[in-house]
Amino acid sequence: MQNLKTIVGRSAEINELRALIKVVGPSDATALILGDSGTGKELVARALHDCSERAAEPFIPVNCGAIPRELLESELFGHRKGAFTGAISDRKGRFELASGGTLFLDEIGDMSMDLQVKLLRVLQERIIDPVGTTQGMAIDVRVIAATHKNVELLIDKGEFREDLYYRLNVMPIEIKALYERKEDIQPLIEHFAVMHAKRRQKPITFAASSMELFMGYNWPGNVRELSNLVNRYSALYPGQAVDFRNVPASMLPPGIRLLANSESVDQSTAMHVASGQGAFNFEKHPDGQAAVQSPESVNRAPQSDTGADVTPMIDDTVRVISMAQSWDSFPEQGLPLKQHMVDIERSLIQQALDKAQGNVSKTARLLNVQRTTLIEKINKYGLTSV
Repeated sequence: MQNLKTIVGRSAEINELRALIKVVGPSDATALILGDSGTGKELVARALHDCSERAAEPFIPVNCGAIPRELLESELFGHRKGAFTGAISDRKGRFELASGGTLFLDEIGDMSMDLQVKLLRVLQERIIDPVGTTQGMAIDVRVIAATHKNVELLIDKGEFREDLYYRLNVMPIEIKALYERKEDIQPLIEHFAVMHAKRRQKPITFAASSMELFMGYNWPGNVRELSNLVNRYSALYPGQAVDFRNVPASMLPPGIRLLANSESVDQSTAMHVASGQGAFNFEKHPDGQAAVQSPESVNRAPQSDTGADVTPMIDDTVRVISMAQSWDSFPEQGLPLKQHMVDIERSLIQQALDKAQGNVSKTARLLNVQRTTLIEKINKYGLTSV
């Protein structure tokens, strides 16, 4: 189907997503799209609309997080002249503008509780009340919602209505983060290279070493970030093969710079070790195992992609490793190893969860664990985001 060609990729996850859109699209059921920022939730919503019998009618998107909450009600339901200061004429809301078509409510997790109550009533009764009138108006609109937040955590914190969640989540659709489907990077690059190519210029390509860095990168901005990068290099190096070794460091994302530097350090270290000139001070223990002697090199922790210091997240781990490698004296009274490791794991997960503002996919990426494994541990330890 032509409308599914906008969903680019060859991974099993993307193939399943396209198949699901084919099934869910023709129905009139409300759908809830879940996925990190930049994964393409609006693209999926448009594909659902295009696969439905409403395709010839309007597709109206509204970002609930970008509109001040005091204006969002009027934006959604419209208002009548004189309803409030500045209401100099009647104004149609997004529900009315989407009549016969689809209304896409992006970032639904940012909607205030009082407005959630009104939205729930609209979904149940299919009637809207424009601001400034008590006369309801019947609507014929399919609603598709989306959020990058963990709605179940929001419900636990009392920030999202459980009944609204079940009303929206009739057809759940989850989009995996780009780092979880690396197979899609190559086709996405080719797609964006064609899209961003200048007139009469052939699309850019990337050197093998640059592609390796792309594949090793964790893509915090997901597909949106990849599109922006291809756009950047299409403007800087039109029609060329882009080699990151020749690209100014300021034009590379911090995470890719870090990967490139790590790669260079690894190669340099291997050469030094091979020649007996170790970049670190190695010492042979009696058991024959090599260990880094100086903990200072460990304590100089790297920074995250956002530039934030991640040292607090590894302090406990470094302390345990230091003890294991005799950098500190072992406690005379001993220590409960199993409980100590549980406490460290709980602490690291909590800190990563807070850093990711409750976003489970981002937390899993920060900790380099599977999302399902992380959810099990969050439930096991009863953790929440501050």
